[in-house]
Parts: sequence; C-alpha cells; structure tokens
Amino acid sequence: MNAILEIPEIVALDGPAGLIRIPQQIDVPVTPRVLRLIDTPEFQRLVRVSQLGLVSFVYPAANHNRFEHSLGVYRMSLLFLRQLAHQTRFADAVTARDSLLLILAALLHDLGHWPFCHPIEDLNLPRIPQHEAFGSQFLHSPNVARCLREDWGVEPAEVTELINRRTTTIAGKILGSILSGPIDIDKMDYLYRDSLHAGVPYGQNFDSPRLIRSLCLNEQGDRLAISQKGKTAAELMVFARYVMFSEVYWHPAVRSATAMFQRAFYLWHQRNVSASDFSARVDRLFRLPEREMIELLMTADQDPGTIQLLQALFGSQRTLYKRIAHYNCYESEIIYRQIAQRPYHWTVACSGQLAKMLSARIGRAVEPNQVLIDAPPAGLEVQFNVDVHYEKEGRFRQLGSVSPVVQTLAHRQFDDFVKQVRIFVEPSLAVEARRLPINEMLQLAITSTH
Repeated sequence: MNAILEIPEIVALDGPAGLIRIPQQIDVPVTPRVLRLIDTPEFQRLVRVSQLGLVSFVYPAANHNRFEHSLGVYRMSLLFLRQLAHQTRFADAVTARDSLLLILAALLHDLGHWPFCHPIEDLNLPRIPQHEAFGSQFLHSPNVARCLREDWGVEPAEVTELINRRTTTIAGKILGSILSGPIDIDKMDYLYRDSLHAGVPYGQNFDSPRLIRSLCLNEQGDRLAISQKGKTAAELMVFARYVMFSEVYWHPAVRSATAMFQRAFYLWHQRNVSASDFSARVDRLFRLPEREMIELLMTADQDPGTIQLLQALFGSQRTLYKRIAHYNCYESEIIYRQIAQRPYHWTVACSGQLAKMLSARIGRAVEPNQVLIDAPPAGLEVQFNVDVHYEKEGRFRQLGSVSPVVQTLAHRQFDDFVKQVRIFVEPSLAVEARRLPINEMLQLAITSTH
C-alpha cells in the first residue's frame, strides 16, 4: 500500500477516530496529534477571528470563524491526498513526509490572520505585515513548534516555506498548487462555507466530490490538473467564485463598510506609524479579538476621524455611508482605469479633492473623511485556468481554451468584472451629492491629485 494512504489522518477519514463536526454535517477526523495542535492557544485564537468580517453587515449569519474554515481546509487536504495517492506520477513525486507537510500547512495556513485582515492588507501600508509573515511567529511559538517536532517530526520552517510557496522541489510545487492555485483546498472550502453561512446558493453547487475524483497532475508533473470528467465541475467552480465575489464579497453595502473601516485604520496608521514602538503596537492590535481590536483603535490615540468612522460602523446605531456613483471596466472604463489599483494614499488624496468640490457646490463644509473612494486594490485575484487531461487524445488543454464559461470570465482580468470603483458619502450628503455632476467633478479631482 502507498505510504500516503497509511497516514493516520487519512486512515481516520473512514475510521472510528475522534471527530469534530462542522457545518453542514461534515465530520472532520481528529487524531491525538491533530487535537494537540488544535488545543494550542495559537490555534484557539482563530475561534475569535471571523472568516468574513464585514460581510456579516449584509449577511448576518456569515459570522463563522477561521477556526472552522481551517478545519475544513485540513479535511480537504486529506481528501485530495487520498485521491492523488493512487496515481503513480503523484506517488513517485510526493512522499508520505511531504504529505504531512501539506496536512499541517492546510491546518495552520490561517494562523496569522487577524480581525479584518484582508481589508487591512489591501491598503498595502508601510510596516504592516502580511498575514503569512505574521503567522510565522505563531508557527515558531513553543507550543506549536513542540507539537510539530515531537508529534510530526517536522520543523516549523518547513511548514512556513510551503505556506509561503517558497519550496522549489517538484513535490513542493505540486503541494503548493494544492494549497494555493486555480483549484485548491482553500477555495474548495471557503466557497462552500462562505456561501452556506451567508445563506446563498452560489458556492454550494459545484460538485466538489466529482472535482476531487478528477484530480491529476499536469503534463510537466509539477502542478495540479484535472481529467476531462471534472471539466463541468471546474466550470461551475469558476462561476461560483465569480458570483460569490460579485454578490457577497463585493456587495455594495459590504464595500461601504469596508471603505469606512479602511479609512479608519489608515487614519490610525498615519497617526502611529512614526512611533518608535509601532511594531509592538501592531503586534498587540492584531492579536486581539474583533471587539477588543475596535475598542483599542478607538481609544489608543483619540483620533477623531477614526473614532467617528468606527462609531458609525460598530456603535449603538449603525450608519453606513451611501453610494453616489460607481464605475466598472466595461461601462466607465476611463474613470475605472484611472482609479483602480492606485495606491491607497492616492485614493485618500483624490477623495479629499472631491470633498472640497462637494463643499463648494452644496455650500457647507464637507470633511475629507465624509467622502470615500472604494477601488480595487493593487493585488489581483488568481486567474482561474487549470490544465485538463484528455486521456483518449493523450494531451492536455487549458480549461479556458475548451470552456466558453471560463473563456468568457478569464478573457479579461477577473477583477475587472467583479470589483467596481465606488464613491461613498456620509448619509447626510447623499441626496445633495446625487444631484451634482459627480463624473465631471471626479475627473477634475483625479487630474488635481498627484
């Protein structure tokens, strides 16, 4: 028998081992060594970090946490390995020890997430770590490191390298594509789980069992691919991802809340970044649960703009900013291209120029923080294109070349279709602002912003 199939966690998929049940009626096998990792303070911290953060403003049941998601990704890694272990090319390239690294990376890949992590990362601010780098300190903590060495026989640095896609071996490339790629264990779990908790059908119906059964390696043998039998399931997954972004992750009200939070954090960052102990302040802030993090942001420096925005979001009466204009790449391409992927400090300056123009037009003071430009960040989503193996023909083709669905969605950058540029204002300004020629004013604001 292939040694991969004898890994206790894979055996436990069908055995009487301990189980943790996660929605929707999914049993996650938990061996003693997995349980010891889960019980560490570093992993238990994920119970207090929500998966979707501000999405719950629109979808109130979407309050699941990174703990649940991590268990789901861990289980998905076992399913992928069990399927691929039966294939000679995979078994020749990937050892049982390599497979342990994937299992651990799947379980621990979100260890560095903090509350509202992605909105903060999208700002790309100086001296703010990426969550993978922040997570490295947790992977090397005494509790986790001891478990990895004593129970699994691996070093924390090995798991970190795989999570960060720094491995250059064939096995490392294969496992890296399983962890992060067009069809990966992270997407396979979060699309389903986010859709389930949000109460929408979009991410729950792409037939993941069939997709898993179709897994194979590409022609070069260094990356994940699928057989022809998984083509339809892969197309459905592409469409599910597209709809989840357009209807959930980038819902206008979600983006209003995101724009407000991002500006509040930006103001806090600007006020604190020059402090000699800034790194210690960030470390303390990012280790906190959501409510405590919000309270610290509101009280640490008494910045009026930060407090005002966070009170509007998380105070006793929620007051979301209103959308007065939006631009996408196919209806308003010129404005879209002028704003999308710009550095965040530029969008702040541009919205400040727009606030001055609004103030002049309506005859009363409009504060810079009352006008927000929400734009696609510089970091782009991974394009979805995977190789499809046509066994009878003995050749591989890219899914985008044989699928009208994928070809349509991947013909232009995924981000261009699902992520719009939006202008939000404080609610008391919305009625008057909508009567004004916002397009012309925005063009002037863009021209005058350097």
